[in-house]
Formats: sequence, C-alpha cells, structure tokens
Amino acid sequence: MVGMETLHYAFDGGRALPPFAPALVGVVASGNLEVLVEPASGTGCRIDVDTSARGFGPIWEAVLRDFHARHGLGGLVVSIHDMGATPAVVSLRLDQAISAIGGATP
Repeated sequence: MVGMETLHYAFDGGRALPPFAPALVGVVASGNLEVLVEPASGTGCRIDVDTSARGFGPIWEAVLRDFHARHGLGGLVVSIHDMGATPAVVSLRLDQAISAIGGATP
C-alpha cells in the first residue's frame, strides 16, 4: 500500500491550560516528525497523526496513551506529521511541544 496513514485518537478529561499560542516543534524529515499543538474548546485532548509508516496504530496508541498519562492535558489539539520517527522521538517531540506552550507537568 502506498501513501500516508491517518490515525485519530481522543483522550477525555485533563488539566486545563491557560490560553496559549499554537506551537510547532520538529521537522518533517526522514526518521523525524513535526508536532503542532493548538488550543481547543472543552476538556479533551485530540491527537491526529499523519504517518508514512503504515500499520503501526497499536504502537502509536501506546505512545500517545503514555503521553496523556504523563501530562494529562485537556483543551488542546495535537497534529503530528510523521516520516518514520521512532517512539522515543515521538515522545521527545510531544514533550517539547508541551514545554513550548508552558504546559509541562509541575
């Protein structure tokens, strides 16, 4: 199969963030990814993933569940554009994005 795979995840509840400007970290390149974090209404966290590495939905879900468990944030939308990053790089970029908006866990 050719092309990108699009995955959608949603996590309910979470710590509300004060108003913040959208933040972009990383770069779409081989073995890397970019993460865009934007404010959203409500208390949920929505994460949309566009990835060139097809068939890794369960791994994405595990990494994103870990992210939500660590940060527990609500009221945001995360967009990920991936070109084959490892789970460790995904976690690093997500943490960088949260740090960039001042939402790191105290």
